Amino acid sequence: MDFVFPNELNVTWTVMIVLYPYITGLVAGAFIVSSLYHVFGRYELKAVARFSLASAFVFLLFAPLPLVIHLGQPQRAFNIMITPNFTSAMAGFGFIYTAYLIVVVLEIWFVMRSSFIERAKGTGLISFFCRAILLFNLYEDEATQRADQKIAKFLAGLGIPMACLLHGYVGFLFGSLKANPWWSTPLMFVIFVFSAIVSGISVLIFHYLLVSRLNGWKIDQPCVRSMARYLWGFMIVAVSLELLELMSIAYKQTEEWEVLGMLIREKLFVSYVVLQYLVFSLVPFILLGINSLFTLRDRLANVMIWIAAMMLLVQVLLMRWNVVVGGQLVSKSMRGFTSYFPGVWEKEGLAVALVIFTLPFGILWLFHKIVPLFPDVEKYQD
Repeated sequence: MDFVFPNELNVTWTVMIVLYPYITGLVAGAFIVSSLYHVFGRYELKAVARFSLASAFVFLLFAPLPLVIHLGQPQRAFNIMITPNFTSAMAGFGFIYTAYLIVVVLEIWFVMRSSFIERAKGTGLISFFCRAILLFNLYEDEATQRADQKIAKFLAGLGIPMACLLHGYVGFLFGSLKANPWWSTPLMFVIFVFSAIVSGISVLIFHYLLVSRLNGWKIDQPCVRSMARYLWGFMIVAVSLELLELMSIAYKQTEEWEVLGMLIREKLFVSYVVLQYLVFSLVPFILLGINSLFTLRDRLANVMIWIAAMMLLVQVLLMRWNVVVGGQLVSKSMRGFTSYFPGVWEKEGLAVALVIFTLPFGILWLFHKIVPLFPDVEKYQD
């Protein structure tokens, strides 16, 4: 089994197409956490409610960037918007993304209007910027605050299905490609949605604990423990669905399983079996399970939760890698495999991916300088 067509020697969808569903997953997961507070009344999540909403917005801004970099002619990226094709699955991203971005921006406007008003009353460029965001209307009373809360709650409820659509659409794109047996499964979009929630909760825990530690803030322990329980539950569902998908393919013993079995045993054994499941799924499962089932001291619990969150961020990234790149290693002839190893400094290399992934955290820092993303943190300082 060593026959590969010449046009299949090089993997077409590389690091940027791995990063694209990963960032959109962070968007969906972070927005779900925000909606748990605003819609479902999980008030223990108040400490990260604003931060999670801002994270969803910032990551959403960077979600299309890997696609634009991947394009051979990036200046043609807007053609998908000015020449709409409603029957194109690829064009669907533009419509879903735009609608979701509008909802998130509006929700931020209503949720943080009081903070923008307070900042706009000062002088300087930032204050003028805040006044412009508020359309130069700084009026506020109890009636407007109640109206803001109601509208924000409605937008948060509207954004939940849109967040699922945004990331589920990515899984749909892969799952609808019948020519690729590694991708062609109706479970693909469901797996993408749940793994997105896992990565979103993980990045919030990772960032909140790290920022609190660096700034000397007292950690809101009920909030962290609640997020850890949600993370454990969604992680169990996500990993179970991934395993069920694999077992269903193996049980049917179709013609494709022979080559997919070899793909798992040879090409993806380390990244898929060892790393994705045995290391970065099993270890966080144990750490989060211990925290959920037993009452540990806060410091020990926070360390275990932070490690688990960091490992699950890697686990979801590995899942994206094994799906996107792994599916392209199989030849269309079903008689061979190709190989791929990412470069570092090339256009779609690891260095560019690292810059794209870290830029949103810098934007979040600037966001926090304009309006506080942790408004009550001063009350908890040590």
